[in-house]
Amino acid sequence: MKKLIMLLLVALAALGAAAAAQTATSRSEATTLTIYSGREERLVKPLFEQFTKQTGIELQVRYGSSSEMAATILEEGRNSRADVFFSQEAGLLGFVAREGLLKVLPASTLARVPARFRAPGKRWVGTSGRARVIAYNTSELTRAQVPKTIWELTKPQWKGKIGLPPTNASFQAFVAVMRITSGEDRTRDWLLGLKANDVRFYGNNTQVVQAVGRGEVQLGLVNHYYLHNIRVQTPTIPVENAFLGKGDPGALVNCAGVGIVSSTKNSAAAQRFVDFLLSPFAQRFIARGPGAAEYPLVRGVRPRPGLPPLGEIKGPEINLGRLGRDLPPAIRLLNEVGYTR
Repeated sequence: MKKLIMLLLVALAALGAAAAAQTATSRSEATTLTIYSGREERLVKPLFEQFTKQTGIELQVRYGSSSEMAATILEEGRNSRADVFFSQEAGLLGFVAREGLLKVLPASTLARVPARFRAPGKRWVGTSGRARVIAYNTSELTRAQVPKTIWELTKPQWKGKIGLPPTNASFQAFVAVMRITSGEDRTRDWLLGLKANDVRFYGNNTQVVQAVGRGEVQLGLVNHYYLHNIRVQTPTIPVENAFLGKGDPGALVNCAGVGIVSSTKNSAAAQRFVDFLLSPFAQRFIARGPGAAEYPLVRGVRPRPGLPPLGEIKGPEINLGRLGRDLPPAIRLLNEVGYTR
């Protein structure tokens, strides 16, 4: 910081113009960050481009599933190529943090979001909230006909009519929370009951919502915001979201989040990226940009009109910070019952 101030003073003295000082600042701060992103490119690329525009910091982004990105960081260990891990959900951030591969974040950064959306160990922070819902085909069903709880999905009337993405990080976190709150035996029985009911597997949440819209299935287990993303290209898709009741595992509120990889040599620039994701601009884009409908977590930014207030969604009362510990056994359970093999 002292060096930067000196450069600014020299530029001002030599050129006598604010524009010249601005040029010197951007050059002195210019660098490149490597982001391992479990968020889909089409959702976050505009944010990344705006960050570069604002800061001059170029981003090299590696996209993939959050599970893939977490596994890569674990494999690379202390020699990871990543500076930042941007995850679709909290559990994988917690898992990487438990291995000591994420840095402690400043208190000023953590304080910008509610305690439920940041790590107790201070190594990751939530960037947006998302609720689990049942997406349903409005040409086939009324809202009154949609199950009131995920436990009803194993009933014979839904045979062959349900879709879900078994390898998706958010679905796996949902199963982890079900296992915590309802026990492993009941969770296993539910998963096996869905299989016996001919549940259909898809690669991701987008594919599930699209399948519901085509009438391939009538119900889909997804995060709430995917429907709004799809409506940008398909505004008349016959799908709506059903938010479930208090305490139901299907009403889980999770969060996307971000952490700085411990091995980074660009800590200051990485911190700027984290803080950018919590800036009013980024939070408004996440909440209200084209097709965007995630819940902003920073105070003062309003969610997309038409969504139930985040405080009214009463999912399981679970500390998201513990998902780092409880996600691996949930994934093992999914493998045992044939969802992820």
